[in-house]
Order: sequence, then C-alpha cells, then structure tokens
Amino acid sequence: MNFDLSPEQKLIRDTARDLATREILPRAAEIDRTHQFPKEIFNRLGELGLLGVMVPEAWGGAGLDALSYAVALEEIARACASTAVAMSVQCSLVCAPILHEGDDAQRARWLPDLASGRKIGCFALSEPEAGSDAKAQRTRAVKDGGQWRLSGTKNFITNAPVADVMLVFATTDAAKGSRGISAFLVPMDTPGLKVGKDDDKLGIRGARSAQVFLTDCAVGDDARLGPEGEGFKIAMRALDGGRIGVAAQALGIARAAFEDATRYALERKTFGQPIAEHQAIQFKLADMRTEIDAARLLLWRAAVSKDRGGAYGRDASMAKLFNSEVANRAAKEAVQIFGGNGYVEDFPVERHFRDAKITEIYEGTSEIQRLVIASALLKE
Repeated sequence: MNFDLSPEQKLIRDTARDLATREILPRAAEIDRTHQFPKEIFNRLGELGLLGVMVPEAWGGAGLDALSYAVALEEIARACASTAVAMSVQCSLVCAPILHEGDDAQRARWLPDLASGRKIGCFALSEPEAGSDAKAQRTRAVKDGGQWRLSGTKNFITNAPVADVMLVFATTDAAKGSRGISAFLVPMDTPGLKVGKDDDKLGIRGARSAQVFLTDCAVGDDARLGPEGEGFKIAMRALDGGRIGVAAQALGIARAAFEDATRYALERKTFGQPIAEHQAIQFKLADMRTEIDAARLLLWRAAVSKDRGGAYGRDASMAKLFNSEVANRAAKEAVQIFGGNGYVEDFPVERHFRDAKITEIYEGTSEIQRLVIASALLKE
C-alpha cells in the first residue's frame, strides 16, 4: 500500500497548513472567547479553494478528491476546531449533496458561491425529538400548487446564524415513514424562517449554531433536492461523507493537544529537569502519538474508499468513532501534562479539551457509530 500523498494532495495540505499557521492559529483563542464566527477566515478558505475541494472546477471548485479534503481539514482543525467544523459543514453536508443529488440549475445557482465562500450553507436534519433517531422528522412539507410549505423546528444547526441557504429535511408523506422524507434548499431570507438565539456551547464556540423555526415557509418545487421521498437517503449519504470530515476535525484536535503538550513538556521543569524526561510523561506522549498515527490511517482509508467509488459508510464510521475518542483521550492527557496550567484559559489545552467532546456526539454519536459498524460487519 502506498502511503505517499500525490503532489496535488501535498499542495492542498501545505496550503491549508500555511493558512492555519499564519492566519488562523493566532486568532483561535479569540474566536473561542468571543464566540464569533470567523467570517474573514472563512472568506480566505474560499479564496484558496478549501471550501470547494471536492467540487468540480466546472462548478467553481478545486476538483480534488476526498483524501485531499481530509488532509486539508486536519490542518485547519489543528489550528481552530471552530473554523474546521464550519468548513466541514460547508463541504460535506451542503456542497456534496447539491453536487451529487441536485440538478444542473441547482448546482449553477449554489455551488460556485458556496465553493468560493461568498455564501454559507447549513444542514438541517436534527430536531428537538429527532437526533439519533433521524427518521422521526416532525417538520412537514405540504404541496400547495407549484409550491411546498414547510413548518417545523430544527435543532443545533451549525452555521445557521450566518448562513445564506439551508438544506432542510421534512416529511412529505407521513404514511411512508423514512420513505416519505424529502430534502429542500431553503434560502435563509425566506418569509417564515426564523433563526433562534445562538447556542451557548461548551466548545467549538466560534462555529455558531442555533434552533431554526419554519412557519409556513413557501418554496418552489425547484427547491426540492432529489426526488420526492428520497430525503432520508440523501441525508444518510451526506452523513457518511460528513463523518470523514468529523474524523479529520477530531484528528486535528488530537494533534493540537499532542503538539502543545510535547512542547510544554520540553519547557516545563520539575525536580531540576524538563518533565519530558520523566517516564510518566514519556508514556503519555508515546500513547498519544501512536493513537494519532493510527487515527490518521483509518481516516485515509475511509477517504480513499470514498474516492474509489465503493461503499465506504462502515470505514467512515470506524474513522469517526476512533478519531473522536482519540481526540478526547489526547486532550485529557494534554491537560494532565500541563497540570494546573492546563485548567486555565492562558494555555490552549483547555480549549482542545472542550472542543474534542462534540466530535463524539454530532453527525452520529459514538453509540450510533458502533451500531453502524456492527450492522455492516454482520452482513459480511
């Protein structure tokens, strides 16, 4: 197996790393502290082609593959998890469904602006009573002549407070269960659509999220993405790709925790020597680095599986599950290595600790990933 990146993949990785190091990392603590969406940084991601990595050049993107996306997102997440999750939603959960499920008119309307960062998208599947049980959609879309009227409440919608368009999943035929769910592209300025107050979150504070309320929102039939009744399948396919994004984000957080802890261990002295000389610290660093390398291999395998066009859902779930748990272990150990300094905002590892937790929850909890993996392996 060849583990070398292609020249194009190295270029996109190095482009992302340079941006992350020079422009994002110096602002990461401020973004977290102020809970502000980094719009200027998001624009820079678009200018450099990082929001349209997997979008073909014909629709305004870079026309690269999923592995390119994964290595780029890892670099952004290493600097700022908030920026990375906003990027992941834009790429995996908005651009990808429009590209793969939309018609040419929808692609032409949305993809060039989304890939460039001129417009921002969000993905509205979760509801107050439909989280892990995504089939339990209460949002309704009722046909009214040549229009659809949507009503319902969506929960924890990342990017909603700053978005221009929302991919909404709504029940169009309750009698058909999951086969009665359809997908719609709803502009955020549609009458009857209201974004609630920002969620006050433990971590990823710069990735703004909120409830969204839809009250008799009217959109044309041309706003429907894919065939009527195919919405649940569209959502599940999007989440398979999204889990690669979350795995990359988690890997970046783990790397940040490890690199910051290693640097600190070489500088901080106790008993007359750097704490890196103590075996207890060496064992922690060795375990962190080993798990990070294993996590990257799982992520790359999932991305390559996607690029080859085969079934990759199980690989994506395995990467998401393992990487999110590695991120949490690495962040926990980093706080321990920093000691008391790890518990205060003057040092970055408390932010990594807070940012890591959500990767075990969104786009399918760790428990859901285990169910997905088990279901797939029992069918082998």
